[in-house]
Amino acid sequence: MLQKQFTDIIQLIKQSRANAIKAVNTELINLYWNIGEYISKRVESAEWGDKTVQELAIFIQTNHPDLKGFNSRGLYRMKQFYENYHQAPFVASVKQQIQIDKIKDNKIVSALRTQPNDADKIVPSMRTQLISDIRDTILVKLSWTHHRTIFSRCKTPEEMGFYIKLSVKENYSSRELDRQISAGLFERTMLGNAKLPSSLKEIHHDITNNFKDSYVFEFLNLPEPHSESDLQKGLIKQMKNFILELGKDFLFICEEYKVQVGNSDFYIDLLFFHRGLQCLVAFELKADKFQPEHLGQLNFYLEALDRDIKKRNENPSIGILLCKDKDREVVEYALSRSLSPPMVSEYKTQLPDKKLLQKKLHELFENNNEAEY
Repeated sequence: MLQKQFTDIIQLIKQSRANAIKAVNTELINLYWNIGEYISKRVESAEWGDKTVQELAIFIQTNHPDLKGFNSRGLYRMKQFYENYHQAPFVASVKQQIQIDKIKDNKIVSALRTQPNDADKIVPSMRTQLISDIRDTILVKLSWTHHRTIFSRCKTPEEMGFYIKLSVKENYSSRELDRQISAGLFERTMLGNAKLPSSLKEIHHDITNNFKDSYVFEFLNLPEPHSESDLQKGLIKQMKNFILELGKDFLFICEEYKVQVGNSDFYIDLLFFHRGLQCLVAFELKADKFQPEHLGQLNFYLEALDRDIKKRNENPSIGILLCKDKDREVVEYALSRSLSPPMVSEYKTQLPDKKLLQKKLHELFENNNEAEY
């Protein structure tokens, strides 16, 4: 009896924490919308230019270094967020708490014209009314990472709306959403003349996991929590420890290291620096059968590392792909095409042996399978 009551208390705590995370996400999405709208309208009216947005980013970083995510790239993404969605049916159909047309009310305009001495009192009020409110829309039911994936990869409002509703209904993680877009789910659905089930029009309220987003914790200036229950992260952590055991030359940098390309963020499972080779080493772990596109993705990451992260005195980055399906383990190296044959030979001499990595990968998955039973 007592155990049941104690469990009830745990559920209350978890529910309150979930509500708090969703509330923060709602405010975050609403804030990014308003910043995007503010910038968009000033750029559209030629009041602001590209240089102004960069100056804003520098101002924030200089005067408020604790505010994360507001560099020039982040600000342009907020602008893109607003411009892609503000006329979409899934936003326009929801009545905003503050209507822009109130600004054009004849009484306010008349007051500005006839009472210039009171203009300073009226203008701030007007500026407040320029702020939109999207907290009652479907947009706040997804994280910022979800939205950035959608508006940077989808071409039409119909496609955006499709993935927004689907992500909410199916409680997609941002990675699962990215996979569905890559698989062309929208196109296949349209070509197959398949109708979306009516359930997609409903809102699934148990979607707390969608909001455990790095941007939420960045917004609050908090460290992002690590979920040990996540299979992928658990395996990555074990592989990290194994790599560090191989020798002193590997220096660990980060798990899920973020690289930015265009309007999209990508995450490298493990990033090390190799002292002997003087280069970055990226590890990608795939819990499925080896596919050629896995290597293409890893090479894409290496180009981003060499362009934006690598120091001038360092050698080109290396990628190591680890794949495991039910039958076998595959380990492949990804090396820059600019490397000379002697350098390639030197890299392979100092990198971990493939057979050793395959053996460890097999052990990790075997141990995980035994733990599940």
